[in-house]
Amino acid sequence: MERDSRNEKFFSRKRSFTFGAYGGRPEPLEHSILDILDSPTSETKPFLSAGSNQKVTELFEIIEKLQSQLLKIGRDLPLILPPKLGGYWIDPPLQKFAETSPTSSHYGLDPETYDIMERDSEATYYQEFFRSRYHHSFTAVDPSLGPLLLSVCLEEEEKRLRVILRMRECSMHGVFSVSLFPNIPSAVELAKMLCDSVTVLRFDVVSYLKAPDLITAFDEHRMSPNFKFGVLYQREGQLTEEDILCNNEESEEFQEFLSILGATVALQGFTGFRGGLDVCHGQTGNDAVFTSFHGREIMFHVSTKLPFTEGDTQQLQRKRHIGNDIVAVVYQEGHTPFLSDVIGSHFLHCFLVVRREEGCSSGLLQVSVTAREDVPPFGPSLPDPPIFTESSLLREFLLTKLINAEISCYKAERFSRLELRTRSSLLEGLQAELSTRSQCMIGDSPVSALSTSEGMRGVTEGSGGFIENFKRAIRVRSNSFDTLGGPRKMGGVPLPQKPKAATERDGESELAYKPPEPSFPPTDNLGSTEVKDHSSPQENT
Repeated sequence: MERDSRNEKFFSRKRSFTFGAYGGRPEPLEHSILDILDSPTSETKPFLSAGSNQKVTELFEIIEKLQSQLLKIGRDLPLILPPKLGGYWIDPPLQKFAETSPTSSHYGLDPETYDIMERDSEATYYQEFFRSRYHHSFTAVDPSLGPLLLSVCLEEEEKRLRVILRMRECSMHGVFSVSLFPNIPSAVELAKMLCDSVTVLRFDVVSYLKAPDLITAFDEHRMSPNFKFGVLYQREGQLTEEDILCNNEESEEFQEFLSILGATVALQGFTGFRGGLDVCHGQTGNDAVFTSFHGREIMFHVSTKLPFTEGDTQQLQRKRHIGNDIVAVVYQEGHTPFLSDVIGSHFLHCFLVVRREEGCSSGLLQVSVTAREDVPPFGPSLPDPPIFTESSLLREFLLTKLINAEISCYKAERFSRLELRTRSSLLEGLQAELSTRSQCMIGDSPVSALSTSEGMRGVTEGSGGFIENFKRAIRVRSNSFDTLGGPRKMGGVPLPQKPKAATERDGESELAYKPPEPSFPPTDNLGSTEVKDHSSPQENT
């Protein structure tokens, strides 16, 4: 009777979706979910035939067939189903779903192995190895590579040279034993040792006294101890974005899950990381879920706590925040699968789906993960089976997985393009400012050159140059939401523009993107490339 009731709820949905195998490439497996989905329905006809009633009927047939087959092996519907055209990966894969059992032996539940990824592990090298030592920096503009910024430090006790070469695409770091050279190499020679594509004939020395502050700001612009994630509440029978975003009431079960993620805090006067939420005027709701985790602050955009607008089926007040997150958690009550692309957003790239197991002792929570196909896999690995019995273990796993998911999503094509453009613009502005100020410092250019230099244009407008423009840029995400667009100017050089509104399927409004606060927009794996250590074997590096 309970399953019949659920079927009636499925049948009442007004919008249909297609279900199918991820990428159409799964290995055949007897009685697997994929075999069930790919087998013909009771009436052989095109799935996307005209008429809404026909669509609902066909959707019902697929779900009914899926349920009836799963009943034979004693399982319910999977947590996640991929779109027919693919484009997403799911972990664990659907063909393994039938093998998942709450009574299976567990392995992989070891929080000590849950390592949090770093977005740029080498971003602090300059701060760590250069600023406390005597060092030099040099700038140049290469005909093919563009602006270059080289930093060189002689570590006398270790008898080695440490070098960082910053380019548009990446930063390269190298350590060289002094014993390799009869004389200290020139800036050009050191640059070519790191990148043989360098063709510039000379570098200019940086003599501006505040250069270390600007260089540190550039190197660490992608580092942030703060994260924000969406939280969606999916109830039984809810298959559409509109249904999920329109949920207002929180069940006791959902509230218990939120308490695992963090504490519910009042937004009014909140002083921690706010994740773009209003803490003064109540325009983004009264409460939110917040937590601190291993030195990081995390704000959750919980759909049921964001403002609800009567008559707005898209609930843009909610989607303006969740639709601009990169990763979201979905909590399911019931057995309705979550479709990987059901939330229309250019920026949501990954979902972690959690469902409470029924028919077992309380507290058994099952987890599944889905992400766009250009998002690399990330840890920690799901246990086998992917079921958690202790809230503390689930919390450690979910928060680590969420952070790593976002860092991994930055390597997706959309975000890596944006980071490359942003990094190029920042480096161009930094090189121009360091060059102009250094010339003024040694008297080669009058101070008035600061007001005419394109790289320093912001100073004449009262902006404070690179540092102030930099600070304003990294605050963008808290103040407004952007979309991908043409370049704008920061300190006289192009920067990514606030995105224009875009639309996705079925005319749904696409929400704007806000780069991670206080970091710059997402990056790819071009952020830093380490060069092999060239110290002699007996020396420690």
